[in-house]
Amino acid sequence: LAMRPAPLQVNWLAYPGTSGAPWIDYVLADGFVLPPALEAAFSEKVLRLPRAFQPSDNTRIVEEPPSRQDCGLPEHGADGSGVVFCCFNNSYKLNPRSVARLLEVLRGVPGSVLWLLSGPGLADERLREVARLQGIEPARLAFMPKLPHPQYLARYRHADLFLDTHPYNAHTTASDALWAGCPVLTTPGATFAARVAGSLNHHLGLDDMNVADDAAFIATAIRLGNDPAALGDLRQRLAAARHDSGLFDMAGFAADFAGTLQSVARQHGWQAI
Repeated sequence: LAMRPAPLQVNWLAYPGTSGAPWIDYVLADGFVLPPALEAAFSEKVLRLPRAFQPSDNTRIVEEPPSRQDCGLPEHGADGSGVVFCCFNNSYKLNPRSVARLLEVLRGVPGSVLWLLSGPGLADERLREVARLQGIEPARLAFMPKLPHPQYLARYRHADLFLDTHPYNAHTTASDALWAGCPVLTTPGATFAARVAGSLNHHLGLDDMNVADDAAFIATAIRLGNDPAALGDLRQRLAAARHDSGLFDMAGFAADFAGTLQSVARQHGWQAI
């Protein structure tokens, strides 16, 4: 890109932040993921789409998953136990801060489990050992192997609430969860990479799932985990927002995207295609 294969070059999707490169002219974002307060940290000029900057495949069918037992999950109990919190982010996002708050949520919701993506090497065993040292039964951590996308997407039907990581959010994984009907709880931070899940929630009209800090994150997850009716209401709100908001309207996204780039082309004196 330093050799300028194109007269204008735009940073979009590949890297969630500034390139710092003088040969990248623009960064494509939205008003939530890159608010004006962050612009000073970007070498690029900022272009903002009116909806979330991240597109999604809205033709995917979310199939029925295997049984909970086959997935290594407990059955829902009559007392509300068996809540499944999930975090299918890659294990390298599970820093001590994120793991600590995940375990605090388990502590506050009796009978719940945390469903994670299986990591490389000894990652799963190490996470279970951290849980044990924190007084959490290691068996309450369940692990999903990496699967073909349709099979992975189907697993979200068994997940009650996605608990995000910080400071590197779920990005495509958050979009997958929301598309499959699983709400996402996140704490938007002060960087692009820490605001992607928050942007998705914001454009769904679910700003109440963007909380201020770890204490609010833990309290919100525990409240929802102990209140099946509130959790069910949240999932219904997400189902309605999936259809009514512009987040998964890819025809609208394409029109916005084309219009934005055509406007930039005109500003530089080129005739838009």
